[in-house]
Amino acid sequence: MVHPFRSALLVIAALSASSVAPAQVGPLSAMPAAEPLLSSGTKKLPALVVPAIITTTPELPVASQAVDPLAPTDEPAEPRPTGDLASMVAQLRSSDPGGSEMECLAGAIYFEAKSESLKGQLAVGHVVANRAASGRFPSTYCGVVYQRSQFSFVRGRSMPPIARSGLQWKNAVAIAKIVDQGLVPTPVSKALFFHARRVSPGWRLTRVATLGNHVFYR
Repeated sequence: MVHPFRSALLVIAALSASSVAPAQVGPLSAMPAAEPLLSSGTKKLPALVVPAIITTTPELPVASQAVDPLAPTDEPAEPRPTGDLASMVAQLRSSDPGGSEMECLAGAIYFEAKSESLKGQLAVGHVVANRAASGRFPSTYCGVVYQRSQFSFVRGRSMPPIARSGLQWKNAVAIAKIVDQGLVPTPVSKALFFHARRVSPGWRLTRVATLGNHVFYR
């Protein structure tokens, strides 16, 4: 059995004879200095290059607005007539009523009242317009004029020939425009019927007015 003291001496001798030294851990001041990034003789630090920031926005090309050559162009509106009824008629006279509906309205005025005063023609035109707006008759001028057994000048679905270059037709066209645009108040209130004064049909209707050679009812 080995004595404890002898064992301790053997351990000390073995450590003393070892050629490998334990690692040394000392303070930072005792550690070798790191190699500098610059040589000791350099006096100026290299300039720090910072890329320039672009503050201006490049101009983008503006797309030109394409113009459709087939697009409809706005036509200047027809000037609104002024003055009394005769002045308006003079400003609106034309041989062209401007459409089939206006043709029907002007035709009714022409054949029923071309020999009447302008006010009498206006009254006849308003009867056609009143019917179209009443809900009791067709809702268009042509529907009213061509309704069966309503206007004696109508032959089936057509009108007799019209002397379009004459003053009476041009006046009828002007009166039709005045009625359609509501430029002059109606002289016969809400009349829906009229007949010539030379006849007496015995209608049980409310008489509205007698104007020229016509009697008007509603």
